[in-house]
Amino acid sequence: MKNFTIYLVILVFLFVSKVLGQETFESRAKQIANKIEKITKEEKETLKQEIEAVNVQLSEGKITQEQADKRKKELAEARAVIIEEKVTLAQNELNDLVQQKVDGKIKEDSSRVYMIRWKSPKRDKDSIHGEKRTTSQFVFAMGLNNTMVDGKLQDSNYRFMGSHFYEWGITYNSRLMKNDNLLHAKYGLSLMYNNIRPTENRSFVVNGDQTDLVENPVHLTESRFRNVYLAAPVHLEFDFTKARESNGKKYFKTHKSFRFGVGGYAGINVKSKQILKFEEDDLKYKTTIKGDYNVNNFIYGLSSYIGYRELSLYFKYDLNPIFQDNLTKENNVSLGLRLDLN
Repeated sequence: MKNFTIYLVILVFLFVSKVLGQETFESRAKQIANKIEKITKEEKETLKQEIEAVNVQLSEGKITQEQADKRKKELAEARAVIIEEKVTLAQNELNDLVQQKVDGKIKEDSSRVYMIRWKSPKRDKDSIHGEKRTTSQFVFAMGLNNTMVDGKLQDSNYRFMGSHFYEWGITYNSRLMKNDNLLHAKYGLSLMYNNIRPTENRSFVVNGDQTDLVENPVHLTESRFRNVYLAAPVHLEFDFTKARESNGKKYFKTHKSFRFGVGGYAGINVKSKQILKFEEDDLKYKTTIKGDYNVNNFIYGLSSYIGYRELSLYFKYDLNPIFQDNLTKENNVSLGLRLDLN
């Protein structure tokens, strides 16, 4: 819950700062956002090169298809861990920056107010004038997380407010029509964290091919189950930002008005773990148990968002169940806020 609160503060603060940020805070926050974007792009490119190397070995007959698939999964998992570690360090910088702002350690100039602009849009040959026809965004989302069985929410099995998700990644937004701003293709790469907190002092136990939720013999102060996915989301975005005309030429901008997107995502599971906390004889213990927990190796689902400018309400639903062979099919569902920063 502590991490969730920190991320919520950061999300709200970034949104407010987008409108009323001071120049000093702007420049430092922009540097951190650019660092996170650079990390994701570099690691994605490295992963692409590593996958190509595996494909070369496969085409030359040096490895089998099974070995190639296994190697690709290992490479994706390794890169996801590296991204997570590097982004966490950058997020710690952002946490410190926000705390300095809250503590009043960053000087404010009351005589001037600035708008935070994360990137300066440039022209290219595909634009009449204004932004590029394809732009990029840093995406951060967070909110409530739970599961559904036969269309019913399992809020009795998992804490409603305590279970949450968060996601960050890089997306590209391509205007589909040369002279109209309504339709856009939005695609990219994200790390998705889905957390559920069982109720009634329960935790997950693997029983063969079944993963059961059972009462723990020790009184738990926290029971949390987390799945991390490396996913590729794809959306068709409707942006109602109107084009501007000057001297007979059109100016195209994005994320300046109401917009909504519909689409989905697909990816692989890179980590599953259970975090248990309890107290005994005035001592506090924390146990982290990593394993596959019979979790599906792949994830795919539907997602949608609707909002104004950079901030939107975000919904996603996994079409495949969390656990591969459980008799009860539980599908992850998430609802929260999403921030797309150009």
